[in-house]
Amino acid sequence: MTRRLPRVLNPSPSPRSSQPRHPLDRRHMDPTAPNSGGNHDATAPTNTAVTLPPVTLRDVPRLPAALASPPPAPVPNPISSHPYFHPPSTFYISPGDVSLRHAFFDLSSSSPSPLVTYRRAGPRDHLAVDPACARAALVTCGGLCPGLNTVLRELVVGLQGLYGVRDVFGVAAGYRGFYGADEDHVRLDPAVVDDWHKKGGTVLKTTRGGFDLGKIVDGIVARGYTQVYVIGGDGTMRGAVAIFKEFKRRGLNISITGIPKTVDNDIGIIDRSFGFQTAVEIAQQAIDAAHVEAISAVNGVGLVKLMGRSTGHIALHATLSSRDVDCCLIPEVDFYLEGKGGLFEFLYERIKQKGHAVIVVAEGAGQDLIPRTDDQKREQDESGNIVFLDVGPWLKSELGRWWKREHPNELFTVKYIDPTYMIRAVPANATDNLYCTLLAHSAIHGVMAGFTGFVPGPINGTYSYIPLEDVAVAKNPVDVNDHKWAWVRSVTNQPDFLKSQA
Repeated sequence: MTRRLPRVLNPSPSPRSSQPRHPLDRRHMDPTAPNSGGNHDATAPTNTAVTLPPVTLRDVPRLPAALASPPPAPVPNPISSHPYFHPPSTFYISPGDVSLRHAFFDLSSSSPSPLVTYRRAGPRDHLAVDPACARAALVTCGGLCPGLNTVLRELVVGLQGLYGVRDVFGVAAGYRGFYGADEDHVRLDPAVVDDWHKKGGTVLKTTRGGFDLGKIVDGIVARGYTQVYVIGGDGTMRGAVAIFKEFKRRGLNISITGIPKTVDNDIGIIDRSFGFQTAVEIAQQAIDAAHVEAISAVNGVGLVKLMGRSTGHIALHATLSSRDVDCCLIPEVDFYLEGKGGLFEFLYERIKQKGHAVIVVAEGAGQDLIPRTDDQKREQDESGNIVFLDVGPWLKSELGRWWKREHPNELFTVKYIDPTYMIRAVPANATDNLYCTLLAHSAIHGVMAGFTGFVPGPINGTYSYIPLEDVAVAKNPVDVNDHKWAWVRSVTNQPDFLKSQA
């Protein structure tokens, strides 16, 4: 649902949070423009009143019962009667609290776009759901990621500790567990999940595929679940959208929320996905090892392949964190090997200069360069993704052939490190553990408020509720025109890999 909100009556004096009313206002907004004759001192701070463009609320759906006429009697939030914690008046989120999609605006624009907002996440003082009647199902789908067990733990602790929901079940083996045997549905409580946040992987088990919409929804209904918490990547989120639509088609009063999980950080709209910070930390350790190997050999090259099918965020951030990387290859930037401006020419110059080099390559980089058969071009995994060929061993082999051909009388060593499964399997670090807790609790608060078909996540640092269907299709590629990629270029001094140089 998209809803227009009233314009802000008291605009902020900050020039980064508002937009001009008229093109003539540009002279007041442009910090480089000379003073046009006003009496104020342009060398001192000033306050300039501006008018905001229309504000659009991108709202999330609600349960059918929450929209009934007359509406159901609201249930007081049990947090208010907690024996040890007494929330202040500012603790609960008001119905009008929203967060801005974009944190900065061009005040000199003569045709500003509407300001898109989302509902702020957090507890409400009254609930649309009676916790005593709730029955929750938690499921993890897709590949492993640091933090999965933390999210599960905090969902259980939050549901029972904050809201008193007693029937909480973990569904094993991904989506197929909903129509699986009784042993695939495990009752959970705080004692069972107490130390899960210290473990890597997912205690519930996970699988790819197995998505049979009719069987899944039939299984959810048969077991009496009223709340479904789905943890997974973009494919899992698309499945959750289909489940939500089937709930709606059948008129079922069942909430579903998706908690986005992708170690690659390739889900859009939200600031980041959980597990990413841990992935960068472990990736840097792999780069450190590759650097040691490279500097310990004559004409040594350390080659590290990092996760990142469609985006190079891990490679980018690990490169910036390490400072030992000579070339960072990501899916968003094409590269080539031979000729002027190519990778081989750059590496030879770097090795002659330093005696070694370190290369970081994301798994999705260079896929168009790797020869593949027609069958390989069509091959898909259980989630429907095109199966990528392994760029790491291919690049190692190409490096060896190049050096042997061009410099046959010189020593050369390539040490290849692939930390993929080490990254996937480790427990979340402190930053991701905190993040997972906030995501889990935000999801619970939204479900209890009667929302459904949504994703909780931070937008510019403010936790918000985003329609599930928006997140399922939103991408988050590396913006190679922004400052972060420019920082990578300044750290590595690697070539642009522009074809015109060849």
